[in-house]
Amino acid sequence: MNKKLYVISGCSGVGKGTIINEFMKRNGKDFVLSVSCTTRSPRQGEVDGVNYFFISKEEFEENIAQDKFLEHAQFAGNYYGTKKKYLKEKFEQGYNIILEIETQGALQVKEKMPEAVLIFIAPPSIKELENRLRGRHTEDEATIQKRLAQVKVELERSQKYDYTVINDNVERAVDEIEKIAEKEISK
Repeated sequence: MNKKLYVISGCSGVGKGTIINEFMKRNGKDFVLSVSCTTRSPRQGEVDGVNYFFISKEEFEENIAQDKFLEHAQFAGNYYGTKKKYLKEKFEQGYNIILEIETQGALQVKEKMPEAVLIFIAPPSIKELENRLRGRHTEDEATIQKRLAQVKVELERSQKYDYTVINDNVERAVDEIEKIAEKEISK
């Protein structure tokens, strides 16, 4: 049976993490969540090798030069990327892989690995997304406006995805992703 890479993206505040956590609770024996590399410092409670592989900027740039990343990007002065070797090891161990990354990186993955399955998690509406962002009470107004402006770009990029799942209900969204995975695995 073919093992696949499932790339999951979505707008900030859409509930990607919640959906992926629920999906992994149900399907953890067959799927693994990919761990990316980053040059940013660990946040409180983050564990190297679990949340991210925390590496130096120099090491990251060496890996870029040696073409060791399937995808990589730079945000707020830090690099983030997915190592090819990590994915290969997980496939060899018999896992399907879930990779949660932003849309720009997802489209890089699709270019290099056309068999990857891209799933975009969309909000029921922009208004609902705005309500969720505001309801978190974690960001100021300027940050919320910046995130909402980014939604348009992400929705445009999502047109190149294989599937779009609307997160109007977590259980239903997870059910839909399970159906997508069943369909893709049987191909």
